[in-house]
Amino acid sequence: MGMIRINNLRFHTFNGVLPEERRNGQQLGLDIAIKYPIETKVQHDDVHETINYAAVRNVVDEFVTTHSYKLIESLANHLLQTLLTSFPAADAINIKIRKYSVPMPGIFDDVEIEVEGTPNGK
Repeated sequence: MGMIRINNLRFHTFNGVLPEERRNGQQLGLDIAIKYPIETKVQHDDVHETINYAAVRNVVDEFVTTHSYKLIESLANHLLQTLLTSFPAADAINIKIRKYSVPMPGIFDDVEIEVEGTPNGK
């Protein structure tokens, strides 16, 4: 099965539980992986035979920059549903979201959540 990936899209967002997170914002990184049968669907070097990753990026950008949640889990779930609706030809879509500025003690790079779904219950 083919896979279309967009790795480490970065956005400055205003998601978070704490008031300062929602006021000051922080950077999120997103990985989008789309399962799509490239091997059988893309036969004529035509962008209409595939899922256009520029279009995926536009949907992600529009969604992430116009929505704000307390939980990145909620952001991930709603973004997943938006992508599944926007790209029903996908066999599955996986989203990873990394939050870099997490207000908790300890030494770590980021916190990451991951969701995956299929359009129309495929």
